[in-house]
Amino acid sequence: MVAAGRNANLSDATTMLIEADAGGANGYRRWAWKWELQQLADETGLTITVTHYPTSASKWNPVEHRLFCHISRNWAGQPLRNYETVLNFSRTTRTQAGLRCCAYLDTTDYPTRVKVTAEQKSQIHLVRHRVLPKWNYTIKPRI
Repeated sequence: MVAAGRNANLSDATTMLIEADAGGANGYRRWAWKWELQQLADETGLTITVTHYPTSASKWNPVEHRLFCHISRNWAGQPLRNYETVLNFSRTTRTQAGLRCCAYLDTTDYPTRVKVTAEQKSQIHLVRHRVLPKWNYTIKPRI
């Protein structure tokens, strides 16, 4: 989510809010995630605030909650045998309110077990929030 008004020009945005799950590659303990966010902040000049949902609470994610129920209703128990089947069900999901899903297969080969060095960690301009500082923090551009 970009913190800008509905009619605002996104190129004028100065901040970004990311609501993320507590686990996985973008988990609150992952330094590689924070390092990459620092690269994004530096590249774009955006101040990035991250709030993580507590463990097992991704059901509170408003995007997932509003979207996934329609996708799962669309495929209604059909076997998901391959990526194309999943993509087809996702792409053809529609609601009366006008929701349309966009889905694509990302075939990028992402490196695993990436280690962030102590030097890289020290270069992350991370400001932890007063409330739940492990889960809520802001990363500011270094420029």
